[in-house]
Amino acid sequence: MKYLLLKEWNDDSVIVPSHKNEQFQSHGNKLKVIIPTTLTNNQLGLYEIEMEANTRGPKLHYHKEMDETFIVREGILTVLTATGEVTAETGSVIHIPRFSVHGYNNNSDGIVKMTMIFNPGFSREDFFRKMYRMLEDTLNDLLAFQKLYLENDSYSLDENNIIPLLNEK
Repeated sequence: MKYLLLKEWNDDSVIVPSHKNEQFQSHGNKLKVIIPTTLTNNQLGLYEIEMEANTRGPKLHYHKEMDETFIVREGILTVLTATGEVTAETGSVIHIPRFSVHGYNNNSDGIVKMTMIFNPGFSREDFFRKMYRMLEDTLNDLLAFQKLYLENDSYSLDENNIIPLLNEK
């Protein structure tokens, strides 16, 4: 009881009802915001990704200021690295520290579902919101995608082939 009097604790836990989750969709990819960075003071963002069979994800890129972690919940995810491709099956956890080159695809004939965590979050859902809008509205505007990436701690290995979800795997 004595420790409760020091008031070192708080009651800042947050419950996000599932019907309030923002969602985006384009080219066989669905992204659902589970915990927006606004609720964590930008400490992390938690997202669900669902990819249809044989669907392209983001091309090779890296982040200077945030780590990414993927947890494959269903299917087989193809993880792209600077040295090649690695398959990650259901239950696999992929941790991508800052400056680590990465991308991913679903090269399988089945669906892939994964949880994605950004730490810190850096308002990542704003990036996703803009990117998915651009994929629908200004698909071929390479300069707009380059600007979006640079403004959001995403650095492509090929600035002329940066538009995600498109082209050959």
